[in-house]
Amino acid sequence: MRKQIMKSTLTLCALAASFIALPSVASQVDFPHIVTTGYGQIEATPDMAEFSVRVVQSQLNADQAKEGVDSVVDTFLAKLASAGVSKEDIKSSNLYLTPQYQYPDKGQPELVGYRASRTVTVQVMDIERLNDYLDSALASGINQVDNIRLKVKDESQYQAKARTAAIQDAQKKAQSLAQGFEQKLGKVWQITYKQPQNQPVVMRSMMMDSQPESNSYQDSVITIRDRVDVVYKLSN
Repeated sequence: MRKQIMKSTLTLCALAASFIALPSVASQVDFPHIVTTGYGQIEATPDMAEFSVRVVQSQLNADQAKEGVDSVVDTFLAKLASAGVSKEDIKSSNLYLTPQYQYPDKGQPELVGYRASRTVTVQVMDIERLNDYLDSALASGINQVDNIRLKVKDESQYQAKARTAAIQDAQKKAQSLAQGFEQKLGKVWQITYKQPQNQPVVMRSMMMDSQPESNSYQDSVITIRDRVDVVYKLSN
């Protein structure tokens, strides 16, 4: 009886293994083929930007900290509105308020004040105005720049060019390999594509106690990349 149970168990395990292996076997290519990966990239000059600034204040009580931060943010938002920045291009975060403690060598921690902060993110459709908006932030009392992202407005057209370059790269590689191994390149059997996430140019964060690097973004370029994986059939 024990042997029959063991035999039955082994049979079930073998069947289970065969079912698990079926999808991988079905996905295997069982004919002569070449697998190539094409890469393409296009460089673009940034024509828009997005920056995030923050005001941070420490006061003796929570109300003073809140009022001080809100006043700075309201002033900055008013300056942006007067400069013609659309409300849709501005995002202002809620107040972030934390108590500040002093920790003596002996005894309990002592509350010494409150630290308040708010962040404003602005999308700049005309990159030539970027320095003006940063100057307005400084004049309003903003004391920290979290980051500055340089971007392009019509990224899709650059992505399409990079994709075309990737396709051409894959084709050239396949033709070269087939010719080198004295094979005839057949039709495309499979194309695998997953659009990469291009990262905008990000300037380093900085405190607003000094003037930002006003002209450093003008020499920046954005690289738009793409790739494609292709399986070609081969014939003698």
